[in-house]
Amino acid sequence: MIYCRKKRGFMTVIQSILLGILQGVAEFLPISSSGHLAVAQRLFALEDVPLLFDVLLHVATLVAVVLFFRRKIGSLFCVLGRWLCRKSTAEDAGGLRMIAALLLGTAVTGVFGLVLSDIIPDVPLKVVSAGFIVTAVLLFLSGWLSRRRAAGNNDTETDGKVTPVQGILIGFAQGLGVLPGISRSGSTIAGALLCGVDRTTAGEFSFLLSIPAILGAFLLEIKDVAEVGSSVGVVPLVAGCVAAFISGFAALTGLMKIIKKGRLEWFAVYLVPLGILGLIFF
Repeated sequence: MIYCRKKRGFMTVIQSILLGILQGVAEFLPISSSGHLAVAQRLFALEDVPLLFDVLLHVATLVAVVLFFRRKIGSLFCVLGRWLCRKSTAEDAGGLRMIAALLLGTAVTGVFGLVLSDIIPDVPLKVVSAGFIVTAVLLFLSGWLSRRRAAGNNDTETDGKVTPVQGILIGFAQGLGVLPGISRSGSTIAGALLCGVDRTTAGEFSFLLSIPAILGAFLLEIKDVAEVGSSVGVVPLVAGCVAAFISGFAALTGLMKIIKKGRLEWFAVYLVPLGILGLIFF
């Protein structure tokens, strides 16, 4: 079996695939991919895995996001292109607001990433476990508020707009997701719902906002690419990334259906006992 030598243990192709599947599923389901990867790496005794390995798995799921939302991304680029050429139409107003919200949200998240990048690898698993519980609370609160708002309004879907102010607040929520244990998708979707964004747009905006965040994390860690090649191995790395892409696309497809039904708190039922067990045993 192909493996790479670590200071403690080996990373086999099977382990890399399992980590990739875990990343793909947990990246989109609101259960914290970074938190689950940290726990899995401890269980596999892979304590010296470079941070860039995790980031590359995130990049694999990023490809799934781009593929899934390719039409929306293409339309936003068209809107931006018309604006740059000063040929915008009245129909472009919503798209321009969405672009402004994405840029502002990305800027806020970037500040979090720069400030917290040095401490993320050293977060103890008890803190990760506490983050699971924080994510569960956010899911419960946002789900309750979303259903209450929908009950008082026969038209549960808005016009799909996200304002720049909402973008800043959602970017702040995504910044919290930089911490392992706090789900990026969970915090951003919950933040969007708490800001009054409708469920479908909240899910869409959350994943569009993840694109520059993941690219930024990759650029910050790309200097360590040689370390990944020597310590993880090319074959396990490729296998993990392929597994992350396939499982991620499937998870994203399923989650968008769950978001439309307003049932995100289902995941909170899983996260609360997981967090409690982590606080006890780690």
